[in-house]
Amino acid sequence: MEVLKTSQISEAFPMNGGDGRYSYANNSIFQRSGIESSKAIIEEAIVEKLDIEKLPNTNPFKIVDLGCSVGPNTFIAVQSIIKAVDLKFKSQAISVPEFHVFFNDHKTNDFNTLFGSFPAERRRYFAAGVPGSFYTRLFPLASLHFVHSSTALHWLSKVPIEVVDIHSPAWNKGRIHYTNAPIEVKEAYSAQFVKDMETFLRARAQEIVCGGLMVILVLGVPNGTRPTQSIPCLLQDLLGSCLMDMAKMGIIDEAKVDEFNSPMYFMSPQEVEALVERNRCFSIERVEVMRHPDCDAQLLSNTIRAVMEPGIRKHFGSEIIDELFDRYTNKLVDSPSILKSGTNTSLFFLLKRNGMHQSLSVTDH
Repeated sequence: MEVLKTSQISEAFPMNGGDGRYSYANNSIFQRSGIESSKAIIEEAIVEKLDIEKLPNTNPFKIVDLGCSVGPNTFIAVQSIIKAVDLKFKSQAISVPEFHVFFNDHKTNDFNTLFGSFPAERRRYFAAGVPGSFYTRLFPLASLHFVHSSTALHWLSKVPIEVVDIHSPAWNKGRIHYTNAPIEVKEAYSAQFVKDMETFLRARAQEIVCGGLMVILVLGVPNGTRPTQSIPCLLQDLLGSCLMDMAKMGIIDEAKVDEFNSPMYFMSPQEVEALVERNRCFSIERVEVMRHPDCDAQLLSNTIRAVMEPGIRKHFGSEIIDELFDRYTNKLVDSPSILKSGTNTSLFFLLKRNGMHQSLSVTDH
């Protein structure tokens, strides 16, 4: 029963909503840097890889941002895509279509803040919210022309059930992630990632038109990087150590820490490439490893808080939050190597829907 409860808690971590001090909207500069860095690459991809004359039903031209959260990053990404597509149509002397943009995230996402914060000056497009997990089918068959997802696919659909099972070799006692855990824990996370990514690719293969593009920007690791060499992994490990410190002081129950695991997996290019090849519905057009700049301890702590607070609050209660992240900030200050760019990377993937395997059925999800 405890395993089931923990798994359910971890299925959906919404970001901190609203526009307050610790909201995601005000603490996502790190994520925004990846979007800004990928703008030029996306524009090149649209110029070189988007065959608009061969795309079916391009008016309206349909775009989706998967895992949009509450803004403003999603608006920056969407605006960049629309601008590039607009120029592509004009360069080929083809009438520019209308644009229909879908903003997707879990049903618990703060869509009110998202739609209440549309930029005053923006290229006009029709907008709609689509609540639901991107590990399921979300759109009709062959209905999307461009899919974008930024800083979202490292979230698993759930915590691997083995890591919260006291009878499993992968039981992750005293930790909240696989970073410094036994190999069985890492393998359990990896297996869950494979299941989720296969489901994601299968769903998108049904939804994207032949010749349509998909951009995935995700926190990841270069090939051959160990978890202990990865900044995203170390950030999770450091947060877990803060929780364990509080457990040893009697502030929280250590058993509650054993039950809590972060549902994040930081993939490598090789892992994604193998799964795309197995899926066979997409070609990989481009892969980039993008480095992030050095980061301030308080800024980074606030970013992690905006991302992790809802799940932590749900599991441990709201009374521990301020102390937890005060401790976390102090540990970051004492860990300057984590604040350096090093292996703090995002992975950029450009996929194109090929013309093979068009017999995917409506029920294949």
